[in-house]
Amino acid sequence: MVVGIMEEYKKEFIDFFLEKEALKIGKSELKNGRVSPYPVDIGMFDDGESIRKLGYSYASKIADSFKPEEYDIIFGPAYKGIPLSVATTIALSSDFGINKGYSFNRKEPKGHGEAPKEDRQKNWIVGHKIEDRDRILMIDDVFTTGGTKYESVDLLNRVADNLHYVGLIIAVDRKEIGEDGKSAIKQFEQKTGIPVESIVNITETKNYLSDKGKISEGDLKIIDDYLGKYGRD
Repeated sequence: MVVGIMEEYKKEFIDFFLEKEALKIGKSELKNGRVSPYPVDIGMFDDGESIRKLGYSYASKIADSFKPEEYDIIFGPAYKGIPLSVATTIALSSDFGINKGYSFNRKEPKGHGEAPKEDRQKNWIVGHKIEDRDRILMIDDVFTTGGTKYESVDLLNRVADNLHYVGLIIAVDRKEIGEDGKSAIKQFEQKTGIPVESIVNITETKNYLSDKGKISEGDLKIIDDYLGKYGRD
């Protein structure tokens, strides 16, 4: 299968994902109980060089999709979004000349939680202060049910008023429907109004690997069969 025009950072991202075994072609159980033939594990980026490259991939996607004046803060939901938000803002600054703040949330409040709004900011948010009417660009690793994303939006809306959510960037879109037969990503977009984009999706990934001879016909069939059962457009 011939791959169409693909940005160089996407090719590098797929190759590096495989090298670090963050994307494994092989069966593994997901949080939702499914046995996926292409599990994704951002936790494999566990040293300085790999997290630098990962941050560059997110920054490249952001620079490709958004103008610098369209967003103020890169927000990463705890836990995996924490290093992602830091690495991405470093890459935006060093590689693209775009200086933005980063923020992430605590899983538990630092102090007592609900009064007044300024205290909620200090208790829940680490990094750049989130002000009323800020434009938030969220980043995270993958999207399964969207639970942490919904929680983050709810938390941020209690910390500041009139926030604008520019988008959510994930590493790999597995292009799967949820347990109810609907797309969890589409449901999130409809409920929150936040568009979701990915650095790559599984279709781009398998086509690129096939074109480069880096995946067997047997593994391609397993992925296609899985997408035939659980996949979405």
